[in-house]
Amino acid sequence: MKKLPLNLEKRLQKRKDENSFRQLSFGITGVDFFSNDYLGLSKSKKIYENTARILETSKLLNGSTGSRLLSGNHQFFNRTENMLASFHNSQSALIFNSGYDANVGFFSAVPQKNDVIFYDEFSHASIRDGLKMSLARNYKFQHNDLEDLKNRIERLSMDENSEIYVVTESVFSMDGDSPDLKALVEIAGEFNFNLIIDEAHATGVVGKKGEGMVQQLGLESGIFARIHTFGKAMGCHGAAILGSGQLMDYLVNFSRSFIYTTALSPHSIASIFSAYRFLESDRSFLNELRGNISHFRSEIIKNGLQDLFIESQSAIQSCIVSGNSEVKKIAAQLYERGFNVKPILSPTVPEGKERLRFCIHSYNSPAEISEVLKLLANFVTKS
Repeated sequence: MKKLPLNLEKRLQKRKDENSFRQLSFGITGVDFFSNDYLGLSKSKKIYENTARILETSKLLNGSTGSRLLSGNHQFFNRTENMLASFHNSQSALIFNSGYDANVGFFSAVPQKNDVIFYDEFSHASIRDGLKMSLARNYKFQHNDLEDLKNRIERLSMDENSEIYVVTESVFSMDGDSPDLKALVEIAGEFNFNLIIDEAHATGVVGKKGEGMVQQLGLESGIFARIHTFGKAMGCHGAAILGSGQLMDYLVNFSRSFIYTTALSPHSIASIFSAYRFLESDRSFLNELRGNISHFRSEIIKNGLQDLFIESQSAIQSCIVSGNSEVKKIAAQLYERGFNVKPILSPTVPEGKERLRFCIHSYNSPAEISEVLKLLANFVTKS
């Protein structure tokens, strides 16, 4: 086997020296405060059985056999996309293989050479990677700072036929906080820009039936595109872009991550359909999750940890513990006590902003929440 090039060896060694080396792990145990399975739907027997019934009655088998523009399309794609459009109050929906593929496919295809994209500085890596592939100019604005966004747009010099695109997330994956979407839609109207909202961590969590923050606030008409992913609260896999029928036609014709990939398997599509139908029929899991988030927030205050936690009302609660070594040490101490909380290291987050990222679930018990924060308070005091 040929040896790894020296420059790549040095990059790996640098990660080890900075205590930020990543490794895959198996046999993960302990109370789950780390997965994105907010509602526990990945373990739902009811969804599993309904998915099997769909596959049996539709006579769909294992693989999709090709891209959707070749042999990989089937009627259940259309049925599921229509269901998604109806559930999310959108004209149309187009399924992608993942949230990553959806963001890369959108931003590499839609904004054109003379266009401009503004993105929140904390935007997900999939958005930023899509921007790297775009021919449009792109600029970041300060996190959730709409005045900074307005100032940057006002200073912009561009052709009269060019378009402005602005992208942000309804719930940010590392901080768990949210922008003022109502104010952002008003600014979009004022400056006539196209607004894109990534709802990855709001899907299944925010709104009366988990439909997301845009719908919760009644802002659908002011949004150019929404990205909803299914690998988190929905407990399955894939993603969809929501928007106008014309936008979907454009993506089918020009989005490379849609065109040049094998379509999701029939099982994946049936799982998405089953998960959404389950969410519509049983909201007890959503209510349990919201109760646990509220209890977690109250226990933060009870244990005097409010100065360490980023303000968030979402299922993502982040405790800042500066330094890769320190945050890994506290995560290990919690794991030894039976609680699995993942440390988020730099360079994933800025140096000095390393954190323990608590993911709250419907199936966490109040006792588990109280105990893990009591232990955390003890460990951070001693560190």
